[in-house]
Amino acid sequence: MPTLKKIVVQDFRNIAFQEIDFSPNVNCISGNNGEGKTNLMDAVYYLSMTKSAFPAPDRFNWRYGTGGFTIGGTYLMENGLESRFSIKVGEGEKKLVRDDKPYARIAEHIGVLPVVMVSPGDISLVSESGEERRRFANAVLSQMDREYLAATQTYNKLLAQRNKMLKDGVVDWDLVDVFDARMAAAAVPVFEGRKRLTEELRPIVGEYYRLISGGSETVSVEYRSDLFRNSLTGLFAARRERDLALRYTSAGIQRDDFLFTMDGYPIRRCGSQGQQKSFLVSLKFAQYEIMKEGYGYAPMLLLDDVFDKLDMNRIANLISMVAGNDFGQIFITDSNKVRLSGIVDRITDDRAYFDTVGGVFTKVE
Repeated sequence: MPTLKKIVVQDFRNIAFQEIDFSPNVNCISGNNGEGKTNLMDAVYYLSMTKSAFPAPDRFNWRYGTGGFTIGGTYLMENGLESRFSIKVGEGEKKLVRDDKPYARIAEHIGVLPVVMVSPGDISLVSESGEERRRFANAVLSQMDREYLAATQTYNKLLAQRNKMLKDGVVDWDLVDVFDARMAAAAVPVFEGRKRLTEELRPIVGEYYRLISGGSETVSVEYRSDLFRNSLTGLFAARRERDLALRYTSAGIQRDDFLFTMDGYPIRRCGSQGQQKSFLVSLKFAQYEIMKEGYGYAPMLLLDDVFDKLDMNRIANLISMVAGNDFGQIFITDSNKVRLSGIVDRITDDRAYFDTVGGVFTKVE
């Protein structure tokens, strides 16, 4: 499994320049809120996914007063050899390099360095629109299934062109027929991938939630899609007049959603903060298990402020899960250094600690 040995970060958010060596096992980053712990985690995520874990344009990741950022990492790969990866982002530029050789297409990199990130921002999966839940599904499936990634990119490009014609109000329906046929073909692997992912997630999420919560509630995941009712070409044909009036495409996989429930009710309405956090951690750990099974080795696990809003019993259950499974390299942040060291020292002696102040990371010996 790929293991991050060293990262070099320049001008990424509040990190001016840092070169950090990591443990191949557990890495603990502590510091007060706003000092840069999450920024470092996101830099690690960026090297894997070529974008931030948070939905914001790249320019919002530049350090104030600069025109871009660079992130580089040295990894020990699953074949036992080292590889160097770097990504440089500037105005109108995103360049990704492996061992001094640029990628022809950035999409070729997705899945090379598998990663799962758990963060406080995950609450948007419960509280926000279906777009956030689709982003989650895409982050899982695009790392494991190149056909899914290509189909999603094709569909989104065609959707943008179709919507532009509808918005302009000058529609060539013969051309729309071509778009519709190509979009229908691209939608099939996306629909099938999301349906399969839901079926795989459901029992694993339920079991992780039982372990974290002590079995006090039952949770589930359901997939909602227009394609359960009709083919995409059929949906498009039935909604042509509606789409023309609305000036956008009103049916399709861009409307897909995932329903998260607790004891049969939407968890966003009936779950407490602790219950929602427990569910989200269970969801991400289920993602981890599915990816580990798919790759044959463990992805990197980024746990950003994961103990927040969990009581000590749930924290103890969570840590026992981490200690009892074949986990790979783990990164954990917490504002409570004493709590973090007390938890991690019980898991392993092979760990590294870092203090964070103002975007500067100092290894604690």
